[in-house]
Amino acid sequence: MAFTLYSLLQAALLCVNAIAVLHEERFLKNIGWGTDQGIGGFGEEPGIKSQLMNLIRSVRTVMRVPLIIVNSIAIILLLLFG
Repeated sequence: MAFTLYSLLQAALLCVNAIAVLHEERFLKNIGWGTDQGIGGFGEEPGIKSQLMNLIRSVRTVMRVPLIIVNSIAIILLLLFG
């Protein structure tokens, strides 16, 4: 498989899919990344862990419908062009 723009976009799509399917109660809570873990005080800078949790939550919330559409397009392209 050659390194093309399509393979790079497909790898990015797979990474976003992997983020989107992470479940807080089944997976993230077991490794200590639950919803109650990243609570900081007022005026404190959020840590890396809480920023990553916010990123995971926002990807799951915002990218739900676009991921369905982009995955469908990727599947159709793979079926048509191999």
